[in-house]
Amino acid sequence: MPFRAPQGNPNAAKRSRTPPPEDTFEEAAFLKALGEMQKPVSVKLMDGQTVHGWIEYYDKNMVRLTREGAPNLFIFKHEIMYIAEDGGKRK
Repeated sequence: MPFRAPQGNPNAAKRSRTPPPEDTFEEAAFLKALGEMQKPVSVKLMDGQTVHGWIEYYDKNMVRLTREGAPNLFIFKHEIMYIAEDGGKRK
């Protein structure tokens, strides 16, 4: 039996979806900019905890948060709710 397109809106099949974030490269550009400028950031974790520091390294699965006076953290991205700039430049 040959495949038949669903009846209805003929433009529905042509409509493109929003690409996943890893395909837009916006996340990588944002993290790279924060790291290069050593911008202080707040990282809100899924458990509600907030940690502060600057992004020294990132890859597909994790972020390294460097902190003054505290241990550096390797945080898996699936544990991050959001990353926000704290403003200013690191001292």
